[in-house]
Amino acid sequence: MSEDRAAGREERASGEEPRELRQASLRRLRSFGVRPNRELGQNFLIDDNILRLIGEAADLDSGDVVLEVGGGLGVLSEFLAPRVGHLHVVEIDRSLAPPLEDALGPFENATLHLADAVRINFAELSPTPSKVVANLPYGVAATVLLKSVAELPGAELCVAMVQREVADRLAAAPGGKSYGATSVLAQLSCEVRFLRKVPRTVFHPEPNVDSALVVMRRRAPAPPDEVVALVHAGFAHRRKALAGSLALAPGAPEGIRDTTRAALEELGHPADARAERLPPEDWQRLTDAIGRERLADLRPR
Repeated sequence: MSEDRAAGREERASGEEPRELRQASLRRLRSFGVRPNRELGQNFLIDDNILRLIGEAADLDSGDVVLEVGGGLGVLSEFLAPRVGHLHVVEIDRSLAPPLEDALGPFENATLHLADAVRINFAELSPTPSKVVANLPYGVAATVLLKSVAELPGAELCVAMVQREVADRLAAAPGGKSYGATSVLAQLSCEVRFLRKVPRTVFHPEPNVDSALVVMRRRAPAPPDEVVALVHAGFAHRRKALAGSLALAPGAPEGIRDTTRAALEELGHPADARAERLPPEDWQRLTDAIGRERLADLRPR
């Protein structure tokens, strides 16, 4: 008999709860009758060991104001709350309010926001978050991270559990298949580091994709709207040259194709360069070369 099975038998004989049911997420799943919502991408963290890795990467301090998006069953929330000055937990699923309130009840420094993280204005949270630490729902992970960079200029660090594909995109270097608008916009503001892969077995239900921890450390303000629009429009048609992709964007000014070709050559790139060739810093330079006023009405598809 394995040691784990023997230990489980001893726990049952002694009247103690089996080891796996003492883990916070699994206990709350049972206690509150929670059924994971696949439409919301709910995969709850059930391995407490990963919390230590998240905490080390976030370099938590009693003066930190932390934003957690996707509170779930509160296992990460109750790990963060006693280690920081204030914790904001944003959760879209109101059916998870009871387990989250159970997790946060002992902590006066925690605030639960039952809201859509894509729609809530992070800048209006009080006190203002200085770090973002989260196990993010897969469908909105990149959106939430870039939104936090834009709306929380004082947030110096983001540590997030995301889908492996999203982590690859965030940290991708120019020229690769994963490099795109997400890569550029994240790296314009942050030093992005792929920290480590995370096995599927630390979640319930077990997802069909791999996960990863990614660390984003602030190094510059979020790019202005003109740069963001240019980046999205530039990558909208990856098989086309950058100048051609911009010409197809709604709101593109007359003559944008020729202007972009000339600007690319001015920056040392071929006139027919594709978007994935340009490193993040060249998108800022390209915006200036084209002229921000000319890009004011540009809207990506």
